[in-house]
Amino acid sequence: MGYVAVKGGTEAIEASLDRLKYDRLKGEEIVEIKTILATMRPLVDQVMSEASLYAPFLSALAIKQAGGSMEEAVFLLRAHRSTLPRYYYSETVDTEDMFVERRISASFKDIPGGQLLGSTNDYTHRLLDFNLVNEKKEENQAWLQEFQERMRDDVVDKELQFFPKVVDYLREEGLFERYPLDDTPPKDITKQSIQFPTGRSERLQVLTRGQTGAVTSLGYASLRGYGQVHPTIGEVRVGNVPIHVQHPYEEESDPDDLFYIGDVKLTEVESFVPVNVKKQNQKEELEFEIGYGISFGQNETKAIAMSILDQCLENPHGEFPTHDEEFVLLHIDSVESTGFISHLKLPHYVTFQSKLDSARQVKKGGNNK
Repeated sequence: MGYVAVKGGTEAIEASLDRLKYDRLKGEEIVEIKTILATMRPLVDQVMSEASLYAPFLSALAIKQAGGSMEEAVFLLRAHRSTLPRYYYSETVDTEDMFVERRISASFKDIPGGQLLGSTNDYTHRLLDFNLVNEKKEENQAWLQEFQERMRDDVVDKELQFFPKVVDYLREEGLFERYPLDDTPPKDITKQSIQFPTGRSERLQVLTRGQTGAVTSLGYASLRGYGQVHPTIGEVRVGNVPIHVQHPYEEESDPDDLFYIGDVKLTEVESFVPVNVKKQNQKEELEFEIGYGISFGQNETKAIAMSILDQCLENPHGEFPTHDEEFVLLHIDSVESTGFISHLKLPHYVTFQSKLDSARQVKKGGNNK
């Protein structure tokens, strides 16, 4: 593909950058990073997920710099991520240790530990709240104080509770297959380009980094019939999990000697997918497979869609695009897709003129006949 330089390009580019800054400043308002962090949590979570970097402050900075453009903010944060040194790898996270803020199951009404609705838009009326137009800080502070007092009253004398996994109870009944623990180190797709066929660790990395809208759309396509995967949500859990690392100068550490370096907020989904399996007697029996989704922050729709696509890609099927790992994994990446689409704005003078010359020659030859 040929490109040519544009004369006077430096001046034009500098003028374009000035105009970009003007468009950001002409309203004479400044959005503080702390304001984005405090009021745009889902946006911050989405950018962190697609950039695969858990850094709320940097995510908010990227959103501010990008003027609210999601793909640009993800591009900025991924570019910054690529400059960071990697000092160590964390230990494998066990999500049963999650400090749960929200936990629901669509499969069972009564689950061990109970349903915990937490913070969600699921039960709102989806009507515009015009009270927000004239929101007052003093009123907000008064509401916060009253709410926090109620919260303190609710948790008095209550013990810290960790919630078991719903699927564990079904495994005990023999309804879900048990698999041996696989300690094979996952491939890091940020260091090695993916090659097909991929392993599940690679697929899950691409899916959790995928553009939220693209992952959701393909998950929806599968539900509508392009693969016909219709799961029941076994469990959605949102909360913080602790991150531990080994001592950097010790090859192996005792589990009790690991270093705690902080928490990350995650959304985890396990979907139950019914499948008909032929047994040795050639009779079909109904069994269940698990689709898995996980994402930084509270990003439930994406994690659910990811769990659908995980199960699709575990069962490749040439007839359906949602079961084709090449089709799915190569088209959901935010930076890859927006970058390639945006490259069409770059000069293609040479290639297009070549095509025009070819078309003219064909027209000319036809007219001569």
